[in-house]
Amino acid sequence: MEKARVVIFAAGTGNPFFTTDTAAALRAAEMSCDALMKGTNVDGVYSADPKTDLSAKRFDRLSYIDVLTKDLKVMDASAVSLSRENGIPIVVFSIQTSGGFMNVLRGTGKSTVVRD
Repeated sequence: MEKARVVIFAAGTGNPFFTTDTAAALRAAEMSCDALMKGTNVDGVYSADPKTDLSAKRFDRLSYIDVLTKDLKVMDASAVSLSRENGIPIVVFSIQTSGGFMNVLRGTGKSTVVRD
């Protein structure tokens, strides 16, 4: 990070009751990251599971509070709260789309940004 390079962290904390989402938010906070990139099976945050609910609505942007109060299942509440407390935006995108990560970094891919 000192050389202004992109750093990717992977893995959990090794502690019970803590998900990999919480580990990601914790590392992002510890390293003062600009964003937390959440690669998943869908192209953003939805009002419901789009694979089982065809009427599910995809959001382009959400606040941390919206994610928590609407109980949207994108990440566990601890991870969302930790990101909120540290002002780290969460970018949710699909890892199933070829080139999806790079497109999101370029600002041309589908994603949902969670921030205040």
